[in-house]
Amino acid sequence: MPRSRSIHLIRLGFVLLTTVVGLSLAAGEYWWVGALGGMAFGAAIVALDAVMRDITFRGFASGTFGLLIGLFCARLVVGVGFFDAGWFQQSETARSVVQLCLYLGLGFVGMMLALRSRREEFSLIIPYVKFRQEALQESPLVLDASVIADGRVPRLCAAGFLSGPLQVPRFVLDELHHMAESREERRSQIGKRGLECLNQLQKNDRLGLSILEDVPGGDATEEARLVALARSSGGRLLTMDANLARVARVQNVSALCLNELAHAMRPVVVPGDEIELNLVKEGKDEHQAVGYLHDGTMIVVNQAVGKIGTSQMVVVAGAVQTSAGRLIFAELKETVRLSRAGSKKAEE
Repeated sequence: MPRSRSIHLIRLGFVLLTTVVGLSLAAGEYWWVGALGGMAFGAAIVALDAVMRDITFRGFASGTFGLLIGLFCARLVVGVGFFDAGWFQQSETARSVVQLCLYLGLGFVGMMLALRSRREEFSLIIPYVKFRQEALQESPLVLDASVIADGRVPRLCAAGFLSGPLQVPRFVLDELHHMAESREERRSQIGKRGLECLNQLQKNDRLGLSILEDVPGGDATEEARLVALARSSGGRLLTMDANLARVARVQNVSALCLNELAHAMRPVVVPGDEIELNLVKEGKDEHQAVGYLHDGTMIVVNQAVGKIGTSQMVVVAGAVQTSAGRLIFAELKETVRLSRAGSKKAEE
């Protein structure tokens, strides 16, 4: 059963329970008053739960702790004896009102400060006690449409590079569905690949794929809704969009960008490195052959046009940064060996 449907059934059951309790407490001629009162009480609690839908259990615990700290500070102020002298001694009502305002004010301030604070900052309140920082692998990953449609997430999860529960916003799932039903062939293929990716992730019991309901404020942009969902769920945002990842980090939301990961994993080659390369096509010049590294980096090999279709050991000669990316030039290892041998004989 979907999670949202289970929540609605639990809420309905709670309202029915409070209605029955109210009916039993007001048995007699005014039984309907008790039933309406119980129903109103249950509806009010359900409405309060709906308002607090973005507050996690961790946030609730932090807010409760801050509330206790604020009430403790208010109790210290009241215990000083300031309210037992002067004008407050003559007016019991004024003293009670000021004390109540003090408790409410400091309690509210303590709760809000706790909600805005990080867990590590509580060590300042409780000396020598540090809360264990949760491993990043345990926090959920909120996936956007771009990273799902990319199709590499199941392989990364199977390899163990990504772990923790996966969460997909409802509007992202709807977007992939609309893409899959598009009349444009390429867009339809991307949407179907994304849905297939979700099916593969759902079959992995270790990941725990779930659907996130949208946050209030549906008029916001999709990027803002993704960041808000990641923040409310206490998770990390997984995307292919580097700009979205930067926006999330500015708002103190952890974000992972697969494009940044792919860029960081590019092999670093320097002149003199030896690489085994598959030569697949001719280069710009007649004597050149072209091969590609695993990340798509092009390597142009001189004097290798006759080796196209084979795998050869090449020696990196240099690299040039172009508008299309990094272009690496290399020589066949056997050519370099012969050249070195000829140079050595010439010196002798």
